[in-house]
Amino acid sequence: MTNRVAPAAALAKTSRLFPPAGPRRVLALAQLSNSVGDGAYYVTSALYFTHVVGLAPARVGLGLTVAWAVGSVVGVPLGRLADRRGARGTAVLLALATSFAVASFLVVRGFVPFVLAACAYASAQSGLAAARQALLAGLVSREERTGLLAHLQSTLNAGLAVGAGLGGLALHLGTRAAYLGVFALDAVSFLLCAAVLLRLPVVTPVHARVGVGQRRGRGGRGDALGVLRDRPYALVTLLNTVLLLRMPLLSLGIPLWIAERTEAPAWLVSALFVLNTGAVMLFQVRMARGVTGPASATRAVRRSGFVMLASCAVFALSGGVSSWVAVGVLIAGAVLQVVAEMQQSAGSWQLSFDLAPADRVGEYQGFFGTGVTVARTAGPLVLTALLVGWGTPGWLLLGGLMLAASCAMGPAVRWATDSRPAAAPRVMRPVPVN
Repeated sequence: MTNRVAPAAALAKTSRLFPPAGPRRVLALAQLSNSVGDGAYYVTSALYFTHVVGLAPARVGLGLTVAWAVGSVVGVPLGRLADRRGARGTAVLLALATSFAVASFLVVRGFVPFVLAACAYASAQSGLAAARQALLAGLVSREERTGLLAHLQSTLNAGLAVGAGLGGLALHLGTRAAYLGVFALDAVSFLLCAAVLLRLPVVTPVHARVGVGQRRGRGGRGDALGVLRDRPYALVTLLNTVLLLRMPLLSLGIPLWIAERTEAPAWLVSALFVLNTGAVMLFQVRMARGVTGPASATRAVRRSGFVMLASCAVFALSGGVSSWVAVGVLIAGAVLQVVAEMQQSAGSWQLSFDLAPADRVGEYQGFFGTGVTVARTAGPLVLTALLVGWGTPGWLLLGGLMLAASCAMGPAVRWATDSRPAAAPRVMRPVPVN
């Protein structure tokens, strides 16, 4: 009897880690295919651009800031394109465009070509993210979206971890060929992503399925400002952008804090990254299960603010103590931080879909995704000033800012919900491919 039960238990465990077979698993495979290349790119790109391309670090920072600013603007019309011309085809083309943009880094040697290639890369990435969300909305019911996004986030972290390991090997070798190999790998990974996305069924452009009367509401097709006219959704996006300051915290804020303000060893930076990645990979799906609508999503975001304030307060305690005490305190702060991250992610995913009109998911997701770009662009300046410059008061101010944003999310969501039509939007259905 034990032998009969064990396979079922193993299957149940696997189902918690991976989406079931079908379009959801194909989406996860597409996520995995390019996240491996991205992981290698993230850990090597700075040294590649300075050591191989030969650019000064300040110019690299300026070029990437300009690129992501352009990408945040372009993401909205590219998301609109996915709504009107079809999410699958748009996502495939943007995956190919991302591949070509990464490949162009292999041949650029000057500042201007670098900026142009970086703008193409950031624009394609931003558009691809919006098109993927529109594709997901067309293939999965509203009730299943947050759970699937949790699976995709776990898959993303797994791929990034593998890619980071490959990138670390390139850093260890330190040769021009090793760096070029990483960028070639990233370019190929997006080609593979495009091929995997082609396995999904075609989804009819959703605006073709929604009545003309429905399209003339807030932010309708004839509205030149589009999503920008939807002030409640813009406010929700702004509040979420504040909460996304947690993103550069792990990659920049905490490493600088450890180096400048604590006695903790430098290797702890890598250990905290592994802890964060592993926790998201293992627990994000479970954390998202209770998020099923705007009310539960708002509660999750509000809880994340309180946990994030606690995390910042714990991090602040790591300064001025012995090295091993600092290690323990920093690990405790990192655990609280990743719990807040998973709660905030689950809540924001649900809200970004539930508050978007059914015929404009790609456009709205493109706008919501600008929060990531803004957080990554402004975050380094904000976190450096608060944490390195102000120390403990800076940590408390950061935590208080995130708590305020999370508590303000409730009224903003109620405003957005009250401004929506009473009828529930229809969900796109895939069109079978013969």
